Amino acid sequence: MSTHAASVVKRRVASRSVGTLNARLAPSRSGVRPVGARPGVRHSVHTGHDSPAAAILVVESDAVLGGAIVEQLVADGYRAELARTAEHARILAARRVPKLVIIGDLDTPHGTLELLGEIRDADRELVDWARELPVIVVSSRAQQLDVLRAFEVGADDFLARPARYLELRARLRAVLRRSESVAGAERLLQVGPLAIDGDAHAVSLDGQRLDLRPLEYELLVQLASAPDRVFSKEELLRSVWGYQSCAATRTVDSHASRLRRKLDGADAHPPGRWVINVWGVGYRLK
Repeated sequence: MSTHAASVVKRRVASRSVGTLNARLAPSRSGVRPVGARPGVRHSVHTGHDSPAAAILVVESDAVLGGAIVEQLVADGYRAELARTAEHARILAARRVPKLVIIGDLDTPHGTLELLGEIRDADRELVDWARELPVIVVSSRAQQLDVLRAFEVGADDFLARPARYLELRARLRAVLRRSESVAGAERLLQVGPLAIDGDAHAVSLDGQRLDLRPLEYELLVQLASAPDRVFSKEELLRSVWGYQSCAATRTVDSHASRLRRKLDGADAHPPGRWVINVWGVGYRLK
């Protein structure tokens, strides 16, 4: 096979799959260093010479795989930056607040969850991460327990590697749509002592402000829109998560559990007062 033909084949492989170890990117005008880039060195790709701060931060220890994601994001019109380590991600985030973070595999066994936990930590001191920053995890550690832990720590979505870029892009767009729709909501919902101010994106219970993440907030808004109605898990996956098809997943259960703890924790009543699991059906507000 000629050198040119081999290069074309490798580019096609990288564009189709995120997480395929033999994927390699040929040099491009974007400036991404596909192979042999030094850890901790900043790699950025922009759509124009005077492009503003990056909207997407990709954190991935593998330069080739991270470069493939960034390359595809830029081709789709996004601004993206690549960080090879958690420390480098903190530096980039401190300089420019990203709109969304994609966390891949890091060098340490639990590095992905550690960084995710740092982003979700309300008492963080290292970096002032945006409290409602959407995060997608793309990891080779994809056993059921790994996925559940990622959602419990605070992931907005999870993809197992190798993952198709088109699926990653679809999930990314869905997460951004949810984040933007939550920010742009303009309505006030009142369910007893529970108040949801969509214009201010604020939730209070008995006058006490609750700190909810975007998906927890949107799940609560969906349930509060019809407090006496039971919403099926499939319906919630479509309306809140934007899923087109509903495969077996614990996503709704994980978020509902966290939302229940936050609501019950702010209230003096017994646990289970607010978010009710109707077995075999779905969820409703009590």
